[in-house]
Amino acid sequence: MQFIKPDINIDFIGKKKVAFVVSLAMIFISVASLIVHKGPRYGIDFAGGALIQVKFPASVPIDQIKKGLATVGLNGPSVQQFGEADANEYLIRTDNTAVTGEGFSTELQSALNSTTGKNPEIRRVEMVGPQVGKDLREKALFAIFFALLFITIYISGRFELKWVLSAVIALALIGAVILIQYFFNFLQVDNVIPYLIAGALAVTLVLFWFLELKYAMGAIVALIHDILITVGIFSLFGKEFTLPIIAALLTIIGYSLNDTIIVYDRIRENIRKLHRRSLDLIINRSINETLSRTILTSVTTLFVVVTLFVLGGGIIHDFAFAMIVGVLVGTYSSVYVASPILLAWESKGK
Repeated sequence: MQFIKPDINIDFIGKKKVAFVVSLAMIFISVASLIVHKGPRYGIDFAGGALIQVKFPASVPIDQIKKGLATVGLNGPSVQQFGEADANEYLIRTDNTAVTGEGFSTELQSALNSTTGKNPEIRRVEMVGPQVGKDLREKALFAIFFALLFITIYISGRFELKWVLSAVIALALIGAVILIQYFFNFLQVDNVIPYLIAGALAVTLVLFWFLELKYAMGAIVALIHDILITVGIFSLFGKEFTLPIIAALLTIIGYSLNDTIIVYDRIRENIRKLHRRSLDLIINRSINETLSRTILTSVTTLFVVVTLFVLGGGIIHDFAFAMIVGVLVGTYSSVYVASPILLAWESKGK
């Protein structure tokens, strides 16, 4: 389906400097927010603790809920209304999991009934220990890191036929990261995994630059751009990072990569057909030729995730929000981040 004229010629590459400034601004805001908030706001999946969802037959003051929680040993909890205003549902978060043992739900129900005068329904109680949360957090970071590395193997093999070289680089980096992780675990050093992975990604980019794996370089920079901005927006809005959000980030990686590959395929074809033209004209023409497919894919995907965001309910709300941000940023990066990086090689060779 092609609803854009085939001879359209929008000057995307001519706006690359403006896009570069916009991307830098978004990344700066994202990093600044993460620094101010001391990293993402982790949910109980990663931070550990207990999450309790209760429903009352009528509205009750939050202070009365907190008094009831204090009687069962849950001091200093976070209580917030959940779902629609007339649903009378509340989410309770606490770092204390010691008291949430056998018979806890019955005890909590009785305590809340006593302080509020209304008998609540305990809808769910989720508990994650601090060590389990730490392990889940590390595994989530490694999942994203390994996904990015294996994607670069595929891109290098697909577009530059350098399967062995990119595979050796990826395996060496994976081995180094795992060995350093074990070393720090042996020394009982906490919270080094994010810095370790960030360092490994930086080394990867440097290696790709010097080894001239230009397509892999463009793809991985675009993916890091998408993830960083999505995480930054979550930090700005104070949204929690949970396992479903990691699933959303991995989905965004796949979506953005698919969009990038479509553009790269057309660039490679046009380089062969239009080898006498300048690279910036070839790239711009390739983006215009794939614009109809890009917009159609983005709009249909957005229609689904916006529907989930509006009608999916509180449980899936943050996942849908992450997908909306990821689809928008991923489409933008395929045009204004991944493609212009190929031009860097032209100036590098001069």
